[in-house]
Amino acid sequence: MSNSTAYKPGRHFLQIPGPTNVPERVLRAIDQPVIDHRGPNFGRLGLECIEGLKAIFQTKAGHVFIYPASGTGAWEAAIVNTLSPGDKVLMFETGQFAVLWHKMARDFGLDVHFEPGDWRHGISPARVEELLRADAGHKIKAVLCVHNETSTGITSQIDQVRAAMDRAGHPALLMVDAVSSLASTDYRHDEWRVDVSAAGSQKGLMLPPGLGFNAVSEKALAASKTAKLPRNFWSWDGMMGPNKTGYFPSTPAINLLLGLKEAIKILVQEEGLPQVFRRHERLAEATRRAVGAWGLELLCIDPKERSAALTAVMMPAGLNEAEFRRGILDAFNLSLGAGLGKVAGKVFRIGHLGDMNELGQCAALCGIEMGLEKFGVPHKKGGVAAALDYLARN
Repeated sequence: MSNSTAYKPGRHFLQIPGPTNVPERVLRAIDQPVIDHRGPNFGRLGLECIEGLKAIFQTKAGHVFIYPASGTGAWEAAIVNTLSPGDKVLMFETGQFAVLWHKMARDFGLDVHFEPGDWRHGISPARVEELLRADAGHKIKAVLCVHNETSTGITSQIDQVRAAMDRAGHPALLMVDAVSSLASTDYRHDEWRVDVSAAGSQKGLMLPPGLGFNAVSEKALAASKTAKLPRNFWSWDGMMGPNKTGYFPSTPAINLLLGLKEAIKILVQEEGLPQVFRRHERLAEATRRAVGAWGLELLCIDPKERSAALTAVMMPAGLNEAEFRRGILDAFNLSLGAGLGKVAGKVFRIGHLGDMNELGQCAALCGIEMGLEKFGVPHKKGGVAAALDYLARN
């Protein structure tokens, strides 16, 4: 029997798709004395964080709001600031996080058309256009999409969703969950004319959980003036005034903001966003090469939709992913992502986002290949070799 309290030498390999590994520099930035959130030093910190997030969202025209919250809080802020009870919205079942956002919308009394999906494909732009064209009276007030579905490893093409909305000539707001895509996938708030982007700190931004973000267009701000859903803590209007000088209407997560400042410096000024995106794509492709060599199946069917942030792998029939992950954790001190919702027990997820490099990713792939052998999962050998070969040539 395993001894869960036994010391395990070496580092723990956190290979889940969030929370992700936090760089030592960011941890040290967080590990500082608390400062006065009404003092002059904090005002400068607040402005630096807001402006830095604009660069990461790739917005110049939009506004960015920061909450002491998770990505779920950012979802709620998006809804309550723009919509009214009974408003009709269009959502798409691309995975577990789409399901949870749908439940939230229903809880707020919205009239949701939840387009069913198979959890193996992203949003169909053609279906978006068809549904919006059929809405001749423009009753649909918003289209809510998950960009990178963390439960399935599928990235929907938001630029094509926007193009479909334009072809339909529909005025609905476009709201996007960018929780696991921000700072790991090329996300373009302005270019794609997203009205509200919702994100969190614990994924590509390489921070602990605890910060939620909205990037907001002028169109969404205008909608907030007439929206009737109640809000207080989440109010953009309440944030706007204090934010102009870097402050907040309530107590902010001061030390997480100190970490955010350092993470922005790493991502924007030092590595640079284009290289950040290339690194994630490279690690993702190496992981997919390994999975293919093992003879296992990816949950995502369309190669164009395969995520740069994580890879969801289907377990062979008759085997349970939870048992496999428990064995991997106990044997190799490696944490893999669980199957969620409809794919619980059927899929394990390999994260490759955040503060991750080639050696770290290959170490995780070594642990998985050893686990496949140790726990009798039918596979072919050579997955790690395929990943190494790809990375050496790219």
